[in-house]
Amino acid sequence: MTRPPAPGVPPLPTGPAPALHHVAMVVGDLRAATARYAALGFRPSDPIAVPAQGVEVVALRAGEGWVELLRPTDPEGAIGRFHARRGDGLHHVAYRVPNLVAALADLAAAGVRLIDPAPRDGLHGWRIAFVHPESCAGVLTELVEVP
Repeated sequence: MTRPPAPGVPPLPTGPAPALHHVAMVVGDLRAATARYAALGFRPSDPIAVPAQGVEVVALRAGEGWVELLRPTDPEGAIGRFHARRGDGLHHVAYRVPNLVAALADLAAAGVRLIDPAPRDGLHGWRIAFVHPESCAGVLTELVEVP
């Protein structure tokens, strides 16, 4: 039996839930971090430079999802500043959505604070957009649409 939501709490959405797409870790030493993950049994990609985001990325398949290791290449970029403040560790969690434009519209209508109000190009040809951490329990959240 489904209980109605508590007063002031919106009901759960009825559509399909987003799937975990990837978890991104920011690291200062990409070679060492890649070796640690390889020792755990992951098979790393070759490093991929993403100058528009100021990072070099190694992708590691993790079941149906991915782990991304991000090394800042631009100390003034968002990830470079993040790493300078916080050091190595979790940067963001990403969820796959079937229609990124619709997901962003629904979130904006619900009052969710978006960093990216419209999709932009991401790694591997994915379309991405970020949700502000204040709207996701302090965690930077990325939405991903895979073509």
